[in-house]
Amino acid sequence: MSVPVLHALRCMGFAESPRIAGACGAPEAEVESQLIDLAVAGLVTRTPGGFGGWGLTGAGKREDARRVHAEVEAAGARAALTAGYQRFLVLNPELLDLCSAWHLRPGAAGDAGYDARVIGRFADLDRRAAAVCRDLSAALPRFATYRVRLGDALARAQGGEVEHLTDSMTSYHSVWFQWHEDLLCTLGIPR
Repeated sequence: MSVPVLHALRCMGFAESPRIAGACGAPEAEVESQLIDLAVAGLVTRTPGGFGGWGLTGAGKREDARRVHAEVEAAGARAALTAGYQRFLVLNPELLDLCSAWHLRPGAAGDAGYDARVIGRFADLDRRAAAVCRDLSAALPRFATYRVRLGDALARAQGGEVEHLTDSMTSYHSVWFQWHEDLLCTLGIPR
């Protein structure tokens, strides 16, 4: 069973397999197979329907915590991850301010100049976040997926798909939130 699939679901909360596959950077069929194995083991459950998806069981949360602790200890990465988390925390309030600025933009369609300035500020934040992600990825390679996902969300927003800043499940803000959750879980810090 895969640590990345179980852990991605832990960081996302509740999701369908395509989103989990995107978070893991793995083929959907492979992720779906692993989710079935995890369900058989009692670590995840699937809720059917339009608002359905995969979620962790209590046993799944405990198993993820155990596996992630072992991963961090085996890599000897706790100090590097803690340092990266501290750098992340410096950027986090700025991300929250940018999300607020985007939601408070003038008019239903926004103002092109205002929108460009906010998107430019997202790009500036993203450049600085890239360095943090690079260092975290050097400590634990699974953190590299955040760099790819954040970059993709920003590129889509810069290309006119502005919902990818704050208003979709694959938005910059959603990926950032998962990154934050991943750091908390990985370091064993309660929310």
